Amino acid sequence: MEHAIELRDVRKTFGANVAVDNVSLAVPRGAIYGVIGPSGAGKTTCIRMIMSILFPDTGSLSVLGRKSALEAKDRIGYLPEERGVYRKMRVGAFLTYLAQLKGVTSETAAARVPDLLERVGLKGTERTACDELSKGMLQRVQFVGAILHEPELLILDEPFSGLDPVSVRLLREQVQRAHARGATILLSTHVMAYAEEMCDHVLMIHDGRKVLDQPMAGLRRQFDPRRILFEPLHDGADVSGIASMPDVLKIEPAGASYAVTLVEGAEPSLAVARIAALVPPARIEIARLRLEDVFIRIVAGGGGLDEAAAALRSRLQAGTAAEARA
Repeated sequence: MEHAIELRDVRKTFGANVAVDNVSLAVPRGAIYGVIGPSGAGKTTCIRMIMSILFPDTGSLSVLGRKSALEAKDRIGYLPEERGVYRKMRVGAFLTYLAQLKGVTSETAAARVPDLLERVGLKGTERTACDELSKGMLQRVQFVGAILHEPELLILDEPFSGLDPVSVRLLREQVQRAHARGATILLSTHVMAYAEEMCDHVLMIHDGRKVLDQPMAGLRRQFDPRRILFEPLHDGADVSGIASMPDVLKIEPAGASYAVTLVEGAEPSLAVARIAALVPPARIEIARLRLEDVFIRIVAGGGGLDEAAAALRSRLQAGTAAEARA
C-alpha cells in the first residue's frame, strides 16, 4: 500500500537539543492519524519536516509519493500551530487568494467560500476585514483556507487550541467531512481526548522519541483499564459487598460515584451485571480508554507513578485544563 506520509529514522536537532530522535512512521492513505504528546514533545517539529519547512539532519521522508511536500503542495492542506492571516484583507478575498495559490479558480473558490464559512459558524463574513474578527474567528477562517481546495492530505497542528466548545465541534465536523471525502488526516494535539474521539491510529511522542505507534482498536485491547464507573441509585447505599466480589480488586470513591477496578482476567460485562444486581445503580459503565493513562504507563515503564511520570501527568492535565478554560 502506498502511504500518504512516510518518515524513516528522522532526526532533528537544534544545537545541543534533540527535538526529534530517529522517529519513523507510515500514515496510510485515508487514515485519521493522531500525533499526540505533551507540549514540547517534538510534534510540531515533525510536522514542519513533513511540510518541508524544516529538513531532517538524518533520515528520509516522503509525502503523497513525493520526496518533498513542495512537490505535492497543491494536494495538501495545512493549518500551522502559528496562526496568521492578511489582516487588512476581507475574509472572502483572502480565502479566494489562498485557493488560487492551490490551483483553484476564483469562480470555484467564490462558490465554495460562503458555504464553508457557514459550516464553521461564520456566515456572512465574506466582506468583513480580517482584523475585525476575534482570534477564534480568525482561526476558523484559516481552517477554511486549509480545506477550501479539497486537499488529499490535511495536516492540522493543534487545530482546536483556544477555541470554545461550539467552534471545536464545528471544526471537528468539517474534519470528519473531509475524511468522508477520502482525505488523509494528520492531527497533532496535546489534548488526548481529541485523539481518542477522532483518530483511528495514534503516534505518541515523548521528549522527541516515539513511544507508541498503534491503531486505537489495538490500544483498547492491550490497555483495557479493567475499571467500572458506578453511581448508586440511592444516597448512602452500602457498597461494601462490591469489594467482596471475587472479580473486584478494589473500589474507590470518585466524587458521587465509585471506581471499581477488576482483577486481571475478569470479564467486565459480567462484573457490571453482578454489581447492578447487588446495588441498584443510577449509572454504571465500563470506563473507556484514556490515552493519558496509556502514555503514563508506557513512560513509567509499566510501574507506578514515579516522580517523572507524575510530572508528565501534570503536563498533560495542564494542557487539557487550558483547553477547557479557553
